[in-house]
Formats: sequence, structure tokens, C-alpha cells
Amino acid sequence: MAEPRVGIGYDVHRLVPARRLVLGGVEFEHELGLEGHSDADVALHALCDALLGAAALGDIGRHFPPGDPRYKDADSLELLRATRDLVARRGYRLGNCDLTIVAERPRIGPHALLMRERIAAALDADLDQISVKATTNERLGFVGREEGIAAWAVATIVPAP
Repeated sequence: MAEPRVGIGYDVHRLVPARRLVLGGVEFEHELGLEGHSDADVALHALCDALLGAAALGDIGRHFPPGDPRYKDADSLELLRATRDLVARRGYRLGNCDLTIVAERPRIGPHALLMRERIAAALDADLDQISVKATTNERLGFVGREEGIAAWAVATIVPAP
């Protein structure tokens, strides 16, 4: 019998004008958005990396290369669903995940439940398997200067029934 496995993910993207800001599958009204090939959702990218790492499947760039035109402006919820399927082909499903978004602005808390709901739907999981929280960087570093947003994720996968 396979044992539960744990993976960790991290992602960061620069804040720039003229881009949408999408975090945890939710679009925010904000004067800046995240720069990237896809929708640049750092939260979901970190979660994909955590799931892929737990299944020993490499990282998000291996499966969804940033230079590949198929992923230009891609919805990261679709990337998360595809990641779920890759993990399932290895015989696993989500046990739980814990996601931390690091940003000075916008405020994440009012949107955390909607993020959890969208992530749970994409992973075919229950809401209580998904944790989303946020913190600031206390105005320190690139996050503190509002030059970018970062995210950390930890995911546990368990053998699928």
C-alpha cells in the first residue's frame, strides 16, 4: 500500500500595469496585475508545484512550459485541474493543502473562502481539505515594496481508493 506523500511549492511574480490580478482563481480589482506567460496566479502555481512535488512529477514548468503558446494567458485553474489528473494517474488524490499568499495589497482575507471553493472544485476535494491564508512581508523586500506577490503551498496526497 502506498503511503501519504507531501510536497511544497513556491512561486513569485512581478506586479506590472495593464495586467489582471488573479490569485487563487479569483480576479481582484487592483491597479496592477501579475506578469507571466499564463494568468500568473502565483497561488495556484505554488499549489501545482506542491502537488507535483508530492507525486515526484517535477515542477510546473516541466508540464506547462512558459514558452509554450498553448499556455499563453492560460487560466491557472485549468492548470490545477491538469495537475490533479497527473497526480491521479500516479494513483493519488489530494489529502489536504495549505496555501499562504504573501502580499502587502490587496487584502486576501475577504476572498479566501471563494478561493477555497474554486480550488476545492478544481481538485474534486471537500472545502475542509483546502486552507488559504495570507500575510504581508511587513513592508520588507520586493513584496513589501509592492513589486511582486509570492505564495507558498504544502500539499499532502494520499492513495486514491
